[in-house]
Amino acid sequence: MGTVADPEGVMPVDYVPIKPGAGPLTAAESALQEVLVHTRHERQLAVRHWLLAAAQDMKEACKEWAVAGIALLRCGGIFSAIRVPAEVVHAAVGTEELHQVNAYLSAPLMGGPVFIDVASRRYYVLVPASAAHQDVWKSRLVPEADCLGSGCFLGVPSPDATAPSDARSYWCVPMDSPDELCVPQAVTQLVMTGRYQRAAAEREAGE
Repeated sequence: MGTVADPEGVMPVDYVPIKPGAGPLTAAESALQEVLVHTRHERQLAVRHWLLAAAQDMKEACKEWAVAGIALLRCGGIFSAIRVPAEVVHAAVGTEELHQVNAYLSAPLMGGPVFIDVASRRYYVLVPASAAHQDVWKSRLVPEADCLGSGCFLGVPSPDATAPSDARSYWCVPMDSPDELCVPQAVTQLVMTGRYQRAAAEREAGE
């Protein structure tokens, strides 16, 4: 028996390596799988309930998620959202390949939640509600990005929308647990890096 991090990143757990063709699971192995599934499911429910706290009508928001895949949630209460054009994000990453972009976003934003609106080609990074009151965002010192705070409503995808599909938007970096948000300074750095890289590419193209 060894130790491995929970695939969802909660805590180390003991595990028994299982090889293909090794036969049916033992009682201990089955119990461990059930615990992991329960843990993941409970965290997803916790995230769902936390996001619903930003809805004007929780039942209506649940219906919107079920029917349209997007619910209208209020910014400035439990979270704010920084809106960044896809071209800026892709320039920062150096590619438009979705898997690479998603992996990059997980690291600099410290694993906080990010979703993309495919139709508008904009990424939305969830940050603490206080971010909207920071001078850098109040004074719009970060070109091409906006911080949506009090008075703004945002169409947020269902927590289980975590892959590209026919849906209008999905989570590139899903929220792993309630109140786990991105660091605003990291988002600022991402935007500035993207703008620099894009400007450099335009200069090279013009030479």
